[in-house]
Amino acid sequence: MAHLLLIDDEAPIRASLREILEYEGHKIAEAATGMDGVLAATKTPFDAIFCDVKMPQMDGTEALDRMMAVNPEVPVIMISGHGDINTAVDCLKKGAFDYLPKPPDLNRLLSTVRNALDKKSLVQEVKTLKKKVNKQYTMVGESAGMEELKSLIDKVAPSEARVLITGPNGSGKELVAHHIHQ
Repeated sequence: MAHLLLIDDEAPIRASLREILEYEGHKIAEAATGMDGVLAATKTPFDAIFCDVKMPQMDGTEALDRMMAVNPEVPVIMISGHGDINTAVDCLKKGAFDYLPKPPDLNRLLSTVRNALDKKSLVQEVKTLKKKVNKQYTMVGESAGMEELKSLIDKVAPSEARVLITGPNGSGKELVAHHIHQ
């Protein structure tokens, strides 16, 4: 059971989505404005969020921007009855997980929710595994040589370059980084 947030200024749309998603076993929270949705999303850890594009005061794209800034890992599914391809592309570029037309097709709605929840689960699993790997392979030492080595690693880590770091063991006299060509 996932905890989902529905942000839409149209009560009948929220009621329809709520009915479908609750039938599938999900827990649902609702917000009638973009601002209320953003506030709810910052206070509660939702598994996925549905957000209407066209709303008064704060539209869905602005709400999307704010929610992505707070927690980019939560999948946001944009929905709209007025959207065009440019709006959909803009939302996806801003980080939306998907874009559904109103009224959403039931099969597409359910598969999108399933995929969004799978993505969130995978992101969490990757974070957990990275923490385990980082704890398993930590470098120990604070000598000048170790600090220089850590600095070299930080410089090359973002690149795809292969580097062999050599130097004397323990004396810290000299560290040499060799770029390995393939």
